[in-house]
Amino acid sequence: MLPRVPVQPRRIEQYRGIADQEVLEEIRSLARSLKGARLVHVNSTAHGGGVAEMLYTLVPLMESVGLQAEWRLIQGDQDFFTITKLFHNALQGMDIPITDEMKMKYLAVCEENASHFDGEYDFVIVHDPQPCAMIAALEGTVYRKAKWIWRCHIDSTYAREDAWSFLKAYIDRYDAVVFTMKDYVKSPLAVPHVAFIMPSIDPLSAKNIIPEKRVQSDIARRYGVDENRPIMLQVSRFDPWKDPLGLVDCYREVKKKHQNVQLVYLASMADDDPEGWHYYQKTYKYSAGDPDIFLLSNQQGVGNVEVSAFQAMATVVLQKSLREGFGLTVTEAMWKRKPVVAGRVGGILLQVEDGVNGFLVDRIEEAAEKVCLLLESPETARRMGDAGHEKVRRDFLCTRHLLDYLRLFRRLTT
Repeated sequence: MLPRVPVQPRRIEQYRGIADQEVLEEIRSLARSLKGARLVHVNSTAHGGGVAEMLYTLVPLMESVGLQAEWRLIQGDQDFFTITKLFHNALQGMDIPITDEMKMKYLAVCEENASHFDGEYDFVIVHDPQPCAMIAALEGTVYRKAKWIWRCHIDSTYAREDAWSFLKAYIDRYDAVVFTMKDYVKSPLAVPHVAFIMPSIDPLSAKNIIPEKRVQSDIARRYGVDENRPIMLQVSRFDPWKDPLGLVDCYREVKKKHQNVQLVYLASMADDDPEGWHYYQKTYKYSAGDPDIFLLSNQQGVGNVEVSAFQAMATVVLQKSLREGFGLTVTEAMWKRKPVVAGRVGGILLQVEDGVNGFLVDRIEEAAEKVCLLLESPETARRMGDAGHEKVRRDFLCTRHLLDYLRLFRRLTT
């Protein structure tokens, strides 16, 4: 049996007054037609990254509207997760060849996990490349009677052909696939249903409820950050696609004009990302002991409350990504009415309207210029923050996300 992740209860009624009423009404209507449906989400980690964060909300919300929902984890050793991170990078365009040895190890672990898959379901939602090939080992079994859905959370626009072709042989076995954007479909797929569903945040989670000012001050002092000086903030993994070294360069450019600015980089070291420590060390070394650069993570006690507090204290939030499947940290910052300066890539384009709720940039110098503008114009920052908050309320809350899944389930059963 694959390990099950426990979740805390949620009630759809808790979102009344936050989400639009018509969204809540359609959720109830669709849920009645799907009442009792059994479903399971399968992914590789319960900690670190946006997938786990969303499942902690979506699974109990699905239960709250009458579905029988579970969340289970695949198991793998360090070699497996190193290989799947290489897959991840190759699917995002990095020049990494996928060797036969890597494929054999990957398939062996997927087959081993498939041998522990049990329980009869109506829907199986498999997230990202790590467990994708499990479906092949379950062909011809009772478990394949379910509708299998593969959910891709990464930007595969520029995927290496060998990596995409290898994975596509397994993706094509699914009954439906879900991408964030149409651009992420690298080539035509042989599945009956292709859906496009944007990620979301939970406005009632600890990460999205702003702590009291006293709590914010305590957290700033704990980590040595001066809350009375401007703060540039990025929340993301230590990952080459988040461009941590470019972020430091951007801060240094801003520092030439605003000498009192600080850079805070918050990360979560995920169980399925062994590359994270390597890029943390590179960033630490590149920071060259600058006392105004703070590289913090869950290893130093940074959790959801701390992230929310720093987002609330930030003057400008950055997402200096070179590739980005979506970027939930952008959504979180916008929900807290913060202006965002972000890379003009991937799912960020769905969120940031350039010049309206933030700025989209292509170069380090351009990012620094926009940060300086926001530091010098609090009114512009406030206007953009208000616009961003409303966009998240309309488009990126977990209630809309739940509704999109219910619509897909309904399509698969009619």
